[in-house]
Amino acid sequence: VGLYLDPPEKALVLCVDEKSQIQALDRSAPVLPMMPGMPERRTHDYVRHGITTLFAALDVATGEVYGSIHRRHRAIEFKKFLTKLDNTVPADLDVHLICDNYSTHKSPTVTKWLAAHPRFHMHFTPTYSSWLNQVERWFGLLTDQKLRRGVHRSIQALEKDIREWIADWNDNPRPFNWTKTADEIFERLGALDKLEAFACHFGADFYGLPRNSGKIVLRKESWNVPERLSLVGGRTLVPYWAGQPLNWRLVESASR
Repeated sequence: VGLYLDPPEKALVLCVDEKSQIQALDRSAPVLPMMPGMPERRTHDYVRHGITTLFAALDVATGEVYGSIHRRHRAIEFKKFLTKLDNTVPADLDVHLICDNYSTHKSPTVTKWLAAHPRFHMHFTPTYSSWLNQVERWFGLLTDQKLRRGVHRSIQALEKDIREWIADWNDNPRPFNWTKTADEIFERLGALDKLEAFACHFGADFYGLPRNSGKIVLRKESWNVPERLSLVGGRTLVPYWAGQPLNWRLVESASR
């Protein structure tokens, strides 16, 4: 959210994801348009001619979309897409990528590529929070305006339609206007109340530890959860969010 509301200077913020399993469907009869007193109608049966995958990056500032189509959906294809972005974005700009936690984005192949290209910075949305990624909204537009009613008799025809739709979009790109701050989202979702409940009761019960009755103070600060924690008596445990980036940090704890 901070990257949307206050993007860094001399940098490009891109929302990145892939839309996989896009089907080339040929219906047995044309889709009949909506008419007065009559809803849109389509046949229930179809012939599927194959699937393809679209890798897309939405420029948060301009709304322009960088796309790349591949027949398979693996780390090697995602690496090829990153290479395309590296060749497209001017060399004097840092690149901040907003992605979800899909394993492809964290594979050794991608991690090694990122280490060799330090101007690329990955920012992962929390688990089950892909809705924070603006490119998902753009995928919704692609589905509603092009794919849902489309008839394609081959994968090549489907891919051609997708490329043309991206080109038309980029002729008049329209960025999404993010309005809510992180604090407003937390308040709406009751996120801090849920965090308090987990820290005081559910988390302790989950790990078989005494319940916490103290007070904690959190500060908004990005950090990564350690892979392991050492407990009194030599025990170790793997945190629930091991290795994941978090935006709030414990700065004070007082027991009572």
